[in-house]
Formats: sequence, structure tokens, C-alpha cells
Amino acid sequence: MEETFKILVVDDDEVDRMAVRLALTKAGVYMELSEVSDGENAFSALQNANFDCVFLDYHLPNQNSLTLIHKLRSSEIKVPLVILTAQGEEKIAVELMKIGATDYLLKSQLFSENLTRILRNAIKLFQAEIKADLAYQQLKESHEQLICKNQELERQREQIQLQNLRLLEASRLKTKFLATISHEFRTPMNAIIGFSQILLRPKFGQLNSQQVDMVERILNNGKHLLMLLNEVLDFSKLESGRLELKPEILDLEKIVNNSVSEIMSLAEAKKLSLVVETDLQNTLIFNDSVRVRQILINLLANAVKFTESGGIWVEVKEITQNRLTITIRDTGIGISSKDFKHIFEAFRQVDQGISRKYPGTGLGLAITDSLVQMMGGKIFLESKLGVGSIFKIELPRQIRLISNHGGDGYNLNLGNEEGIYYSHHNPPQLPSQFNRASMGYPHLKQ
Repeated sequence: MEETFKILVVDDDEVDRMAVRLALTKAGVYMELSEVSDGENAFSALQNANFDCVFLDYHLPNQNSLTLIHKLRSSEIKVPLVILTAQGEEKIAVELMKIGATDYLLKSQLFSENLTRILRNAIKLFQAEIKADLAYQQLKESHEQLICKNQELERQREQIQLQNLRLLEASRLKTKFLATISHEFRTPMNAIIGFSQILLRPKFGQLNSQQVDMVERILNNGKHLLMLLNEVLDFSKLESGRLELKPEILDLEKIVNNSVSEIMSLAEAKKLSLVVETDLQNTLIFNDSVRVRQILINLLANAVKFTESGGIWVEVKEITQNRLTITIRDTGIGISSKDFKHIFEAFRQVDQGISRKYPGTGLGLAITDSLVQMMGGKIFLESKLGVGSIFKIELPRQIRLISNHGGDGYNLNLGNEEGIYYSHHNPPQLPSQFNRASMGYPHLKQ
């Protein structure tokens, strides 16, 4: 079905209006045609009805087309406007198009083909402009919404930044408090330990068995508390960047054997086997003996604590001329894979309850991880619930010191092409000699 156009002709010359009507009729345009002779009636008609196109004579009595166009624009009445002008007034028609007219047509060319073409083009152009205006409006609204969202995000960012500053300050105060309280507790704790040891010496008097048992309990508990305080103090130093390594040439095999000897009594008390195998062509390394021992004691003590039956194996070997590994395996309770990402976090324990079975500060593995990091090493973890755990540490044979710019301390860096890598963030597979099924070493005797 042919489309019907609603058309308004505005012209004070009845002959010109008739020419438009006849040309459109001859062209076979389906239409509802309205005619007015002046701008006031044209404005009133456009206020009360919607038209598909308006043919507007430039010369109108009392009000020219320029005034009418401005009036329509100020009233936000939008409609395709075709200016009907005389020969020689083309420039005026172009100026009218700049302020809102859609097209123009010379009255001398009011032929059916011309008028139909102008009509359809004006309607298409007007529709395109309406779509463009709508798209622009939507874009403008989206832009305004985006500005509002950006302002909200900026407010949130400022709030987050403020919260981060507060958290940093709280963390600084916590670290300072931990360091202060640990230091303050160490002095009376050392006194308790010292006086307990004096009381146990025969030259200060004989104690009966009950008294000896009580003093030994005081001594052992004092040593345990001092160990916990030292952990907290070390952690506060690590967190504030005040802990420095003091490397020297040392015998790794000797440190491993001494550390195992310290833990041996705990293992024997639980009837656990503790096996050590060292395969080093050169046992000398350049590292901090105190901190290497601390790493070993932390891992060995954990292995004993979380193992109820079976044994613990320690293997030390070279992987290259400049790098070596220390591996500690146990047949303990194991660690769930979902806890791998948390196991090296400070104060984090798998059992977080107050009445937990395994005591401790939850700082041992966090300190171990930080120390390995300072040494330019890597730490690997493999574990299975109910089967056991393997902690493998890879260290450079010789750590290198690089002085801090603007500071008095030192940072440590391996200085090789590998860079520093922490495997617990992305745990790799252990070498093939570790049998997953048995979690053991085929070449070690149990």
C-alpha cells in the first residue's frame, strides 16, 4: 500500500499553492494536503498537527519565512521545510537552510518529478537528522552517566586510598607494638630461664625430685615462650625491613646435622624416625648461619609437630655448581590444596580455632618464606591430606649483597638470569624422583 504523506503548503499566492498541489497530484503522491496563506496560520497548524513536510514560500505577508523558522525552532517544532523561492534568491534559500530549512526549490521548477524528488529527499534527510539527534542525545546522556560514574569511582578511590593509609598506619603501629612488646618480654623471660638453670645446678643446693620437675617445667616453658617471642620479634623486623642477613662462609652439612640433632629428641618422644642424607661435592656455602639454621628448625619442628607416626626425611644435594636444595619430607597430616595459597601467610594456621590441637604463633612458615626470599631462593610445596608434606628449598650457594640506595641496610639478590621466584604462588611439580604415590624417596631407607 502506497504511503500517504501529510503535507502543508504555506504561500500567500493561490496560484503557487495550486501549482504545488497539481504537481504532487500528477506525480501520483498519496497525500493529505493542507494550505495556509501566512506564517501565523502556518505556526498554528504546525502546533496542532504533525506534518510529513512543509512547502514554505520565502515571501509571506506580515511575517517572512525566516521569522517563522526561528519561531518553530524556539518552540521545538521539528518538521521538514522546503523553501519555495524565486529565481535569483538561491543564496537566501541557502542561508535559510543553515538555520533549519531542509531544502529549497525554485518556483520556476515546480514540476512533478522535481517536487516528488525534493519531497522524498527532504523526508529522508529529516528522518536521518532525527535519528542523529536521538543518537547524539543518547550519547550525551551516556556521557553524563559516565561522568557521574567516574566521579563516584573517584570518590571511592579516594576513600580506598584513605582506608589504605589508615591500614598502613595501623600495620606500622602493630609492627612497632609487636617489636616493643617482644623486646620488653624477652628481658624478664631471659631472667626466668637463667634463674631456672641456676636452681638446677647442684652447687646451689640439692632439690628433691618434685622441685626438680617443677623447675624444669619452668625452664622448658620459659624457653618455649622465648622462642615464640623471638618469632614475633623476627617477624616485626622482617615486616619493617630492619632484619639484615650477616653472611659468612659456613659448612651447610654441619648446620643441617646440628639442626637435626636439636629436633631429634622431639622426634624420639613421638617415636618418629629422622633420616638425613647429604649429597654435596662441596659443603661450604656463603650465607647467614643463624638464618639458615632458623629455616631448618622451623621446617623440622613443623614436620615433627604435624606427624604422629612414620618418619621425617631430610635430603641435601646440589642441582648445579651454584645452587643446592634442602628437602624435608614427612608422613604427617598433610595440607589440603585449597590451603596452599594461605600456608605462607603470617599468623595463618590450617586450624584457626582457639582450642586447636597444634599450638604456635603461625609465623614459622611466613618467616621461612621471607628469609628464603631474602636469600634469593625458591620454596616448593607438595602435600596430600593424610599422606604427608614435602617442603623443598632451593638456595644459591653464595648470596650476594646489594646496598640499598639511601639506606644503611642491605638487600640480597641472586644476580642470575632466573631472577627471584616464589613457587608457593604458583606451585610447580617436584622433580621426578619424588614418587607421588608413596610421597617418598626411592633411594632413602625408612
